[in-house]
Amino acid sequence: MYKYDHIDQTLVDQRVAQFRDQVARRLNGTLAEEEFRPLRLQNGLYHQRHAYMLRIAIPYGLFNSKQLRMLAHISEKYDRGYGHFTTRQNIQFNWVTLEDTPDILVDLAKVEMHAIQTSGNCIRNITSDAFAGVAGDEYVDTRPICELLRQ
Repeated sequence: MYKYDHIDQTLVDQRVAQFRDQVARRLNGTLAEEEFRPLRLQNGLYHQRHAYMLRIAIPYGLFNSKQLRMLAHISEKYDRGYGHFTTRQNIQFNWVTLEDTPDILVDLAKVEMHAIQTSGNCIRNITSDAFAGVAGDEYVDTRPICELLRQ
């Protein structure tokens, strides 16, 4: 399973602080939507017809119980009590508010998760077999290869 190192945590924490400032500027009108669009997409935030949607990365489609509990917390506190798993092994919350998004990213960072590179024109999530590392008949555990590709 993917584990943050000091560099990863620092990068995610800095991105959250940067995005909090960008959201504040968007809300107070000093950052136009046209300028904000690429910034929010870099942080996994789409604007749909009726609400914002946040897509969260789940590297290789694997997460631990602490991360799953945090996803449940986010769904209850910031959304409608559920999320949608995607074909790229991510999860989306479809009813978040712009104001809450920086707090969601802070909560995610606490459990080594983020929403970076989950939307827009970028390299997307590396997926793997859900049984990688535990299937009795596998020839190769693909998780280390996925991590090398992610890096």
